Amino acid sequence: MRASHILLAVAVAAVWGFNFVAIKVGLRDFPPLLFSCLRFALAALPVLVLGWRKGPPVPWRFVIGIGVMLGVVKFPLLYLGIDAGMPAGLASLVLQSQAFFTAIFAAFLLGDRPGPRQIGGMVVAFAGVGLIALEMPAGDSLLGLGLTLAAAAAWGVANIVMKRAKAPDLFSLMVWVSLVPPLPVLALSLALEGPDRIVHAFATLTVVGVGSLLYIAAAATLFGFAAWGFLMRHYPASLVAPFSLLVPIFGMSSSALLLGETFTAAKLAGGLLVFAGLALSVLKLPAPARVRI
Repeated sequence: MRASHILLAVAVAAVWGFNFVAIKVGLRDFPPLLFSCLRFALAALPVLVLGWRKGPPVPWRFVIGIGVMLGVVKFPLLYLGIDAGMPAGLASLVLQSQAFFTAIFAAFLLGDRPGPRQIGGMVVAFAGVGLIALEMPAGDSLLGLGLTLAAAAAWGVANIVMKRAKAPDLFSLMVWVSLVPPLPVLALSLALEGPDRIVHAFATLTVVGVGSLLYIAAAATLFGFAAWGFLMRHYPASLVAPFSLLVPIFGMSSSALLLGETFTAAKLAGGLLVFAGLALSVLKLPAPARVRI
C-alpha cells in the first residue's frame, strides 16, 4: 500500500475507535434510541440533498435488509448497552466479535466453512469475552455486555447481506442505508423512552451533545465508510481488513485517556484474548519459506 493510503487506513481506525468515546459522551444528552435515530437521520442527508435521483447502488431489498440489521438492530443495541454500563473501551473491543458471528452465519447460510485457524480464533476470543463477563458486576454492566454481543451478532447478519449485495460503492450504499432506520427507531424511542424524555433531551441539549452527534454522523459514518470503501476498491480485502484491528486499540486508549476508564488485570487479560483471537482469524500468516537442498 502507498504510504498515504496506510495513513488513511490508520486514520479511519482512529476515527472509528474514538467513536465509542463520542457515543458515551453523547448519551449524557440523548437517550440511546433517540441518539441512534438522529445519527442515521443526519447521515442520510447527502441522499436527500444530492443523490436521490440516481438511486441506491444495489436493489432495495439489500438496502432495507442492511438498514434494518445495522440501524434498527445493531446500533440501538450498542447504544443501549453502553447506556446500561458497558465501558466504551471494552465495547469497541467486544463489538469486533462481529467477525466471528459473520463467519458462523456465513458457514450456515453461504456454505463458507471456517478453517482451523478461524475456529481457533473464535475459541480464544470467546474465552476472552467470558473472562471479561466474569469481571463485570451483575446488573446493568453485565446487561450492557450482553447487549453489545447481541449488537455484534446483528452486525454479522448485516455483513452477510452486504456480501450478497456486492455493492460497487460502500459509501453510497451506507448513505442510502441510513434512510431506513430513522422512522422505525424514532417509533421505538417514542414507545420505550417516551415523548417527555425526548423533549427534555432537546430542551437541555449542550454543545458537547451536538458535537458528539455531528462527529458520529459526519466523521464515523460518512468519512469512515467513504475512506474505507475507497481503500477496499483499490486493494484486496485481505490487505485492508487487518487495519480494523486498530479500532479497539484506539477505542480503549481514548476511553482511558478521556473518560478515565480503568481496566482490571482480568479485563486486560480478557481483552488480550479477544484481540489475539481476532488477529489469529483476520491476519494472513506468511507461508513457510522453502529450503532448497
